[in-house]
Amino acid sequence: FLCLDDIVQKDDTPMYAAQIGSELQKQFAILPGGRGMNGSPVIVFPEFPTFSELEEEELQNVLSYLTSVPSVEASGVGFILVIDRRLDRWAAVRATLLRIAGSFPGNLHLVLVLRPTTLFQRTLSDFLFKFNRDEFKMKVVMLSSVTELHAYIDPGQLTKELGGTQEYHHDSWISHRTAIEAFALMVKTTAQTLQAFGTELAETELPNDAEATTILLQTHTLKKDTMKVGDEDLRVAQSQGGRLLDCINEPLKADPEYNMTHDEQENLATVQRLLGQLDETEMAFDDFWERHRTKLEQCLHLRHFEQHFREVRAQLDVTSERLSGFSEVSVSPAHAEHVLRELSGHEDKARVNLALSLVSEGDRLIENSHYAEDSIRPKCTELRGVCEEISSTLRSKKSLLLRAMELHHALEEASHWCEEGIFLLANQPVDRCQSQDGAEAALQELERYLDTASLHTLTDRSAICCQYEAVLNSQLRVQRVFQKQSSVQEMFEKRRVSLKKLAAKQTRPVQPVAPRPEVKSPHSSPRIFYSFSGEEEENLAVLRRHVMNELLETERAYVEELLCVLEGYAAEMDNPAMAHLIPSNLHSKKDILFGNMPEIYQFHKRTFLKELEAYTDCPELVGRCFLERMKDLQIYEAYCQNKPRSESLWRQCSDCAFFQECQKKLEHKLGLDSYLLKPVQRITKYQLLLKEMLKYSKGCDGCDDLQEALSSILGILKAVNDSMHLIAITGYEGNLSELGRLLMQGSFSVWTEHKKGHAKVKDLARFKPMQRHLFLHQKALLFCKRREENGEGYEKAPSYSFKHSLSMSAVGITENAKGDNKKFEIWCNSREEVFIVQAPTPEIKTAWVNEIRKVLTQQLKACRDRPHFSPFAPFFVVCVLNFSLSDFPIIQPTGWNKASLSADASEENDGYSSGEDPMNSDPEDEVGKKLAPGKYTVVADCEKAGPQELSVKSGDMVQLIREGEEGQWFVKNLRTSKEGWVAAANLLSLISESKSSQSLSSSGRLQRTGSTHIHIFPLTLQYGYLLPSNAAQ
Repeated sequence: FLCLDDIVQKDDTPMYAAQIGSELQKQFAILPGGRGMNGSPVIVFPEFPTFSELEEEELQNVLSYLTSVPSVEASGVGFILVIDRRLDRWAAVRATLLRIAGSFPGNLHLVLVLRPTTLFQRTLSDFLFKFNRDEFKMKVVMLSSVTELHAYIDPGQLTKELGGTQEYHHDSWISHRTAIEAFALMVKTTAQTLQAFGTELAETELPNDAEATTILLQTHTLKKDTMKVGDEDLRVAQSQGGRLLDCINEPLKADPEYNMTHDEQENLATVQRLLGQLDETEMAFDDFWERHRTKLEQCLHLRHFEQHFREVRAQLDVTSERLSGFSEVSVSPAHAEHVLRELSGHEDKARVNLALSLVSEGDRLIENSHYAEDSIRPKCTELRGVCEEISSTLRSKKSLLLRAMELHHALEEASHWCEEGIFLLANQPVDRCQSQDGAEAALQELERYLDTASLHTLTDRSAICCQYEAVLNSQLRVQRVFQKQSSVQEMFEKRRVSLKKLAAKQTRPVQPVAPRPEVKSPHSSPRIFYSFSGEEEENLAVLRRHVMNELLETERAYVEELLCVLEGYAAEMDNPAMAHLIPSNLHSKKDILFGNMPEIYQFHKRTFLKELEAYTDCPELVGRCFLERMKDLQIYEAYCQNKPRSESLWRQCSDCAFFQECQKKLEHKLGLDSYLLKPVQRITKYQLLLKEMLKYSKGCDGCDDLQEALSSILGILKAVNDSMHLIAITGYEGNLSELGRLLMQGSFSVWTEHKKGHAKVKDLARFKPMQRHLFLHQKALLFCKRREENGEGYEKAPSYSFKHSLSMSAVGITENAKGDNKKFEIWCNSREEVFIVQAPTPEIKTAWVNEIRKVLTQQLKACRDRPHFSPFAPFFVVCVLNFSLSDFPIIQPTGWNKASLSADASEENDGYSSGEDPMNSDPEDEVGKKLAPGKYTVVADCEKAGPQELSVKSGDMVQLIREGEEGQWFVKNLRTSKEGWVAAANLLSLISESKSSQSLSSSGRLQRTGSTHIHIFPLTLQYGYLLPSNAAQ
């Protein structure tokens, strides 16, 4: 309501008369209320012998107060000082002027000094004033008498002491000033009290239910009544103002000719203004209270309206649901009548009338200028719409049922006519039809019955279908009735033809046979295809925008939730005011509790959200945004890895006062643990949104990017899942991070075979598999035992006990083991230790074998890329990939045969190991290599796939002769002298050209030979490298 500044205005002075009453009582300076010729206020300094002894603070306080009393306009003209020093000496006069010049706070217009009257002092002052004039820094006029003073100030504006006529009583002046200031302070305090109460009421949040609103209205009304501001404080202030006004007007009452001084007139105006503002304050507060009470009452009406709206809306939903359960489809007239009766019985007019009554109530609230008009009007419109929809549905269903009944009756009547016709044909006596008269009579009977067909049969099928299209269904059997009519009419036509012949010429008797109508197969209606390509594309665009909006809205909400957690919980852990609420086991554990949530927030707030918003108008391209930030999204892996520690810490401290206080401040209904789960939920949500977007973006430009982004997100989720399993490994003494990235993990059945072990142990191992969980890293394969799940939340995740590990630099793999498509072998140390692994499905087995193959291939590449690597050096690192014989034909350079391999290696030639030299690798690894004619030795069997292709056996010597078309080479088998074609892709992956004429002798020296011939030494594993056995010694 009324602003406090409007009430107080100028009355908020720097100090009050009551504060400096003792200084004012000394009367060394007074403000009698007179004005100069130009309207300047006059301050008089009467004779005061001890003026020089005044404290500076006293002088400053009195001068500051006196200069603050006149109005701003009068003060702006400048003050006139009248200094009466007629009984003083010049030295005192000079000191007074200097002191006033340095202390006067206002704007000085003129200083009039009544100089000393003694002859000596007058002469001295006249003489010395001329020399000291500039020293005073103000306009000073020396006067010899009050008569000269009257030339500057009218005698009516001066007190009697200065030869004027103005009545001035200092004590009365102080009393008036004190009373006026006290009254102004009372007005100010009253206004402040009312404004504070009004602010409290205005800032109160309106409740969301009727009961709370009723309580709030009663509470505010009680507060207003118990304040008694309107009944007491306002009355007291008004009474005091009235008395003060009478006191100021008292001289006028005693002497109507009395002329008020300017200050008295200003005092009178001030009191009148304060009284007026007091009345305005009261009226403003009453008006505010009335508006506030009205708003609370409107809020109560709104809450009742909303509550009734919810109840009525629920009842209408029940009515709509019941109506939807009544089908307008019926199978017979009786069924249609039954449904119609049931429908009329459920026509709940009371609920519709209640809804319409509530709509009328809402309209009344709107007419009465309810503040929530924008909320009430849509609800009224919704209720009207639902009521109209219910009424329309009732009318529609009734109309359809009535039309269905009409069609049912027509169909039954037509069917009945057909049955009567068949009965007529069947009951015509045969003997009667043998005579001409009898045949004519029977014919006339048929004609009469056929004449009734137009009254009882259905004539135009297309018209019937068009007229009753809304109620046609398979159960109405319209088609059967038309078929029946057609059959009966055909039977009648045949009988008519026969009877006409009989009537024209007698024929032999005919054996009567009850006619059976023929049933013709219905003709299929032509299928009509409609093209919705344009409409479908528009629908897909709408769906894409919908998914994009959901992505952006949930992203913004997610960022806000993260900020809320970081500011409302994490930051509060560093707040000294909250330190006493934090339990000891939570100290210095913020990083454990929140993980890298700050990093996640900064990424989404500063980068990801802004980049997503850039794709608002082209949602089908949003996959590019995910692809560009896929590396950044991997920060979730660290958060998920920390989640078990975070949840464990939360369970220890969840009941502490710190978290409860933070939750209370944030007004969260859910605890911190629910918000700590948000990042896990968010990274999972992305793949769902991408799937939706991909579903609606088939054929769009960004479809491939969306598919790749979805695959990448799923890869991150897999990595997160793998890492959660990885941190559950116990008993491993080394550092898991040194094993490289985790590639795959899963549970398998494992058998072990030890070449040097006891035969019984070996046999038992084959029949009793161990359940092991395998973790494939870039540098090692870990075998672990899965433990029982226990605990709660993330502690329910399984744990794994470490059992065994194999270095990937020393393993070999056999892709097909024991004829089982789910088994494969992993072995090392020349198959002295073999692990037979059985996967749950063949697909999982294939995936693992492919991944292990990639690891070994990458090791081979790493060896080849080293600058010091040479295949003929005495010491070198070797990574081998000899793929399964069942999958690939294997060829190696001349001189490399089974006899030169180790005995263990020759036993299983279908494996690949990091202890052998690779002559075959993935075709992708051989891109850019060129084949050249030359001689090579085959190390694996390869059957021909066509009549023109060549078969080879392990150990055969072959010669590449020429390159043909379609990626094939013409090859000659030197052992069998047969020639044929071999696919170049196989040759690229399995052979290398034999141009070197060097060989490595048994002593390790390089020798020249006439043909390519390489000897292989037994190999020893030492320090992760494969060395010749004699070198290892």
